[in-house]
Amino acid sequence: MSIEKNIRDAALKAIENEHLAIKKLMGSVDGDFVKVVRLLLKSKGRVIVTGIGKTAHIAQKIVATFNSTGTPAIFMHAADAIHGDLGIVRHDDVVIAISKSGETPEIKVLVPLVKGRKNTLIALVGNMDSYLARQSDYVINASVEKEACPNNLAPTSSTTAQLVMGDALAVSLLELRGFSPADFARFHPGGALGKKMFLRVSDLSSNNLVPQVLASENMSNVIIEISSKRLGTTAVIKNNELIGVITDGDLRRMIQKYPNYQELMAEEVMTKDPMTVDADEMVVNALSLMRENNITQLPVMEGEKYVGVIHLHDILKEGIF
Repeated sequence: MSIEKNIRDAALKAIENEHLAIKKLMGSVDGDFVKVVRLLLKSKGRVIVTGIGKTAHIAQKIVATFNSTGTPAIFMHAADAIHGDLGIVRHDDVVIAISKSGETPEIKVLVPLVKGRKNTLIALVGNMDSYLARQSDYVINASVEKEACPNNLAPTSSTTAQLVMGDALAVSLLELRGFSPADFARFHPGGALGKKMFLRVSDLSSNNLVPQVLASENMSNVIIEISSKRLGTTAVIKNNELIGVITDGDLRRMIQKYPNYQELMAEEVMTKDPMTVDADEMVVNALSLMRENNITQLPVMEGEKYVGVIHLHDILKEGIF
């Protein structure tokens, strides 16, 4: 048997095992799950998610998902909690403890401390008969029959199950809150979605030079202006108004058509009444306009005043596609 086949077989088996484990979680969306979602929805505090070892990493991911979808959350490492970090927990906070066995020593020490502070404790646990499950106010079942690890040792299917149930909680809360793409963007202003929702044309065009020539200028000046401003275009101005544009493409066609092009003026070569975009327009809309009309630049206007150019490359650099 080739090593390539061994690799494929091992990978496919791991995926299949985790797939089956996730599928069985459908039964875990039960009464307690619904009560937990309602509790978190009404909570005036934060969600404190704790775990140790591999579950600590899962807890951090769940916290990140909560925070990005409108549920304030904080990660608290179970070992650090019993050495001072328990001070993170406030009166109104809800604590979710994640554990496969529910019998981890640090978790067993932490549970009575949380209960003693009168905080609601939710177990996201793989052993429904465990200490953690018995002591918690609500229990979310993340049990798996076996790990994807062939030795049934390395946390694989179990951590996947924990992550899936955490996602299920976050998405349920998102749905109930009516959390919109605009809300998501507010929490991700640096991401592509945030930029699509908030970035305006002026935010990009203001970083560019402002190419422009008078309608009566000769083509030598036009070529110099386009080359020096490096945007592949220039506006043509007459009586302080934008009356046209000249692009690199216009120059190539001009040279082919007019051997004595130096004698021409800008207004004889320009494209009249060019398509423009308002400085306050969303960048994503400017991109759509470029795509629909197969162009790479747009003159930018503030009312009737020409103020610059936005280029397709400006938009692509921001990760907006």
